[in-house]
Amino acid sequence: MIKRILLAALITLFMAKTGFALHPLITEDTGVQGKGKTEIEMGFEQARESEDGTTQTTSSATVTVAYGLKDNVDLILGIPYQYIRTKTQELTSNENGTADIVAEMKWKFYEHDGLSFALKPSLTLPTGNKRRGLGNGKTAYGLYFITTKELEPLTLHLNLMYKRNENSKEPKDSVDLWHISAASEIKMAEKLRAVANIGMDKNTNASSNVDPAFALGGLVYSVSKDLDIDIGYKHGLNKPATDYSILAGITWRF
Repeated sequence: MIKRILLAALITLFMAKTGFALHPLITEDTGVQGKGKTEIEMGFEQARESEDGTTQTTSSATVTVAYGLKDNVDLILGIPYQYIRTKTQELTSNENGTADIVAEMKWKFYEHDGLSFALKPSLTLPTGNKRRGLGNGKTAYGLYFITTKELEPLTLHLNLMYKRNENSKEPKDSVDLWHISAASEIKMAEKLRAVANIGMDKNTNASSNVDPAFALGGLVYSVSKDLDIDIGYKHGLNKPATDYSILAGITWRF
């Protein structure tokens, strides 16, 4: 599986000449690569959710490639691979394969005195198999508004997102989705940062009046100025949210 993910990343890099948020954070920051520079992020997550006698464990690996088209504009491509194990009292089923690929562009349009703003339009491509639970079936699009404020040794981030969900014709699915989240980074030592994150998403089930919320904490260690490793723990704060996730990642810039 890992060989297939690495191959996909290399194909993307050479064909697109091309990230997401500072891993393990969910909330995006306004940082961009700079013209001609590239960042490759490999993120791993194992999530577990139990409800009504059914337990689902999802293991995913995502390669994200960001390329600096201009000093303030990045092109971003995320390629996820998932392994889903569903267990009930009667049976256990497994599915695995490439999930929906996400293409994005981040534009940092304002920066002054430690405060910066960015916009990030996104396009989710239906590359995953919906029937097997690996994709949503239709193309979706969205827009992030991102704010970052640097207050040494603390950095704060805020995200607001709208997404048009036309992935299913089922009447229980919400069409207009939103996301709001905030995150912080604090420098604990020369190469070590602690991160925290809290957020909420519109429930994709239109019949529910409870929106899933989460909290996350983690550490980022800079092996060098161009190489980071990280680990995090994400916990669901209410019933619609995933029970918990364990995250880890490697980020390489060149």
